[in-house]
This record gives sequence, C-alpha cells and structure tokens, in this order.
Amino acid sequence: MSTRQNKVYALLIGREGSVGFPGKNLYPVLGRPMTLYPLLAALNSKYVSEVYVSTDSKKIMETAEKHGAKIINRPPELATKEALGEDVFVHGYKYIKEKIGGVELIVLLFCNAATLTAGLIDKGIEILRKDPDMDSAVSVSKYNMWSPLRARKIGFDGLLHPFVPFEAIGDPKAMNCDRDSQGDAWFADVAVSVVRPRCLENIKDGLLPQKWMGRKIYPLEQWGGCDIDYEWQIPGVEYWLRKHGFTENKTPYDK
Repeated sequence: MSTRQNKVYALLIGREGSVGFPGKNLYPVLGRPMTLYPLLAALNSKYVSEVYVSTDSKKIMETAEKHGAKIINRPPELATKEALGEDVFVHGYKYIKEKIGGVELIVLLFCNAATLTAGLIDKGIEILRKDPDMDSAVSVSKYNMWSPLRARKIGFDGLLHPFVPFEAIGDPKAMNCDRDSQGDAWFADVAVSVVRPRCLENIKDGLLPQKWMGRKIYPLEQWGGCDIDYEWQIPGVEYWLRKHGFTENKTPYDK
C-alpha cells in the first residue's frame, strides 16, 4: 500500500445473503475465498491509502481484518436482496468522508468480482489524475456474443421478441447473424470502478444502470471480466486468474 497522503480509498462491498448463489462471496476460488481477490488488488495498489469493507457478514469481516482492511458495518436495510449497490456505495463513501475528511478518489469493488489486479486499479487512478474532466474509469470487457442485437425477451404471447427495437441499434438492413456485425459490444464488468466523489455525491445524475460511474466514463479495457452470480461462472474466473499469475499456491503479489 502507498505511504503518500493521496487520499485514495478503496471500498469493497458484499453481504451475507445471496438468493441465486448462496455463499458466493466466500466461495473457494483457487482455494481462496472469492472476496480475497478484490481485497488483495486494493491492498497492493500503489496509490490506495486504506481499504474499507462494507458488509454484514462476520466471515467477510474476519477475512478483511486479517489482511488489514477496515470494517464498515452494513446497515440491515442495505443488506437485503432489494438493496441497491449504489446505495451501499454512497453509505460507505459518507462513512469514509466523515471519518477521514477530504477524499480524492474512491475505488469501488464487489466481493463477488475477482477479475481484476492491482495494476488495473492503478491505471484507473492514473487516468483520472491526468484528466480532471473524467468522472470515472471502469473496467470493461468485450462480449459481442451478448450484443443488444442478440438480446431477446419472451413476450405476452410466449414467443421471442427483440429486447430493444433494431432501429435503436442501427440500420436493420445492415444487420446479420455475425456477432461482430454491429461493432464491439463493451460491458461494464464492475470488477473495478475508480470514481470521483462527485459521482457518489450526485448519484441521481449518473448514467444508468451503474449510476455511481457518473456520465463521463473512461473504459479500462480487459477481457473476461465479470461479477459472479451463478456457480457455473467459477471455472471461467479461475481460468482468468491463472492467466494473470494466480495459482492455488501463489499470487502475483507474493514477494
């Protein structure tokens, strides 16, 4: 962790309950609890001064404290399945600001998003420091196979229909079954969002669906990024981690 007084803080969030994938935040990934990966990335950033973890889970608290992070007790009303991540981020930011004072940047992380490294966090911080006009720098992954062109919904008639009108995407005459026909489809994979305080202080003005990112959002391009909602995603995340230097016995941060 950096020793300079740069007032960059990381905020990692994760709750006890999960309906779709119970226990996902602590699920073993390469033999480690999932939450440890974003935690290690923040702790090994060159610029992050302190790491805070907002949770209602005793086990997540134990993991966080064991590695030197500080705990924010997540209120019960923000620990339900209906609670929005943006509200948890705002709550955590206000806690940090009241405790610390001035905040330059906040690194927002999820306990179930393991596809990031300290280097990606540092890149986002460096970009925002170079360009004060940017609201945030967020990790994105290219998923052309899930472009809006291919998205469908089941209508009242029980049949498949376009999720959005094709005209909203482009010229239907130029569209075809080629997944790349309408250009690259980048998704904010929420592995990391480096944001300015104004994004959280004016959360209602942010761009949907992740309003904490503000409106001027710089893409930190990577591949395979995701947050885990289903157990079947685990092998893909382990593949990503191995490609980035993680094994069951070591991490890229080991000295």
